[in-house]
Amino acid sequence: MQTFSRKMSTLTALPLVLAALSNLPAQAAPSIGNWTTVVNNADLVPDDPSLRRFNSYNQPSVNNNQLVVFRARSKGGEGGEPAHGVYTRDMQQITPALRIFDRNTLVPAPNNLQTTFVEPPSFPRIDQWTDTVASRGNHQPVWRYVVGTDPQTGEDIETRVGTTGIYANPAGFLLTAASNVGAAPGYEVFAVPGILPPIKFDVFPGAPAVTGDSTLVFKGNYTLPEGSRTGVYYRDFLYPSGETQPAIKIADSHSTLIPGMTTVFGSTAPPSAAAGKAVFAGFDNEDSPKAGGIYQAPVTGEAPVLTPLVQIGDTVPGQKNATFTNLGEGLAFDGRFVAFWGAWGPATKNLVLQCREEGNQARVEYCKQQYPRGFKVKVPEKQGIFVHDTVTSETLAVATSPADFSDFVYWNFSGLVPGTGAADDASEPARWRSASFVAVSGLVDGDLADPHFDVVFKARTAELVKGVYVDPIDGIYLRGGAGAAEPALSALVTVVASGTDGTAIDPAAIYDDDADPATAPVPLPVTEMGIERDGLRGANLVLNVSMGTEEAGWAGIYLTQVITANETE
Repeated sequence: MQTFSRKMSTLTALPLVLAALSNLPAQAAPSIGNWTTVVNNADLVPDDPSLRRFNSYNQPSVNNNQLVVFRARSKGGEGGEPAHGVYTRDMQQITPALRIFDRNTLVPAPNNLQTTFVEPPSFPRIDQWTDTVASRGNHQPVWRYVVGTDPQTGEDIETRVGTTGIYANPAGFLLTAASNVGAAPGYEVFAVPGILPPIKFDVFPGAPAVTGDSTLVFKGNYTLPEGSRTGVYYRDFLYPSGETQPAIKIADSHSTLIPGMTTVFGSTAPPSAAAGKAVFAGFDNEDSPKAGGIYQAPVTGEAPVLTPLVQIGDTVPGQKNATFTNLGEGLAFDGRFVAFWGAWGPATKNLVLQCREEGNQARVEYCKQQYPRGFKVKVPEKQGIFVHDTVTSETLAVATSPADFSDFVYWNFSGLVPGTGAADDASEPARWRSASFVAVSGLVDGDLADPHFDVVFKARTAELVKGVYVDPIDGIYLRGGAGAAEPALSALVTVVASGTDGTAIDPAAIYDDDADPATAPVPLPVTEMGIERDGLRGANLVLNVSMGTEEAGWAGIYLTQVITANETE
């Protein structure tokens, strides 16, 4: 997960539209409409008593009705903690931004300690068709209860639990959809399903998904005497009247066999969900997978059946004599199409990752202490972005490396810094993590019944010199697909790239030197941009974008429309 702040460096521009980079024939390319600002650095944080303004943003999500949900921060202000929360804005009705929760919000029940939130540690997500938002939240313990009596004093022995959970807002009110209070008497509904006596989840890694107005789909980690376990689960948190439906296992690393094998899953990844179905990646070994892949399951019933979609060892489309050796965890899903990252072949390249200069200072300093000369990693030389059609079982290659781009994998140093509360993922130590970024929609033309889709992804173009990308160009790219139709793919379209004129997205992205009134305002170049799995819904596309120089900076969240080729004819 990447957080973008105001102070950035200038990079080189790209042309707005690229020709098709593969040898495949091209259909007419989609385009994008005008940009609308959801929020930017000029906007006040909703309900902030200190009247601070937004300063940095994570990747937003959007539904088909243009309701945008995002995580954002302010600056600290007078030495205090920054505002930090989850917010929404209805861009169809153009209403003001609203707070879902922030550091001043009481954690919903169970909470007998009047605990407030500390932070949302991952990007929030939203159902495709309703306004229900789901987000993780970290906080101090929320529940105090008696576990026994001191034999010497006769006084009650108390314990406190519940430091993280998943929170949702059906019908506009915030409630607890999942929590790690599952071992507390009376709250077994939040326990790990299928384990007796009841035990709690330790943490809910990644970003939870929501489908319909009340079905949560999430990853949960827990600990058994024989070791740590992980799984993917769903829970209807309004069935039938609030807190009566426990979570139901979709798959876990405790007892679920990889379909077609006698091997139990060794790892599972945070899922995506839409149209009453979930998709997730699961493998025998997360670091070096030899089996597993991408699976779909209905979020109904006590024992959802797993359907393999794409697996390790499957043929890579468009590549001669090649099979997938790795598949990405960050899946985008619209109910029919699944977009994902994949790699093949033994060839790798060496990268030397450098610690960021900006962001949480405790984490920046810890990274520099651990890796003063950088962190060396190997990444696949042959990798790409793919879309799988769950109706036709066809997989298409959207863009590949090194043919089209240099890299699709991005690295971030995140997690819990020892001795501090600086965490992006509660209970998970600070380390280098990698991710790819992609979103897909078959509803751009309003119809999931046909094989047309549009896919948006992030990619890098640069020369690699001694493990470092020189003058890299990062961009968000768009491509249309039509399944087995000929031509199968459109040309690649650059949505936004580093170095392009930021005023094309936000007219406020200018630098005006107040010290020299004679100096004309200068447009700020785009420096960083983000897209996440729920960033393209229907025809709605939302990004977080930063523009800036060493002297000035600007950032915000922006909405546009993807326009299919037949709409422009």
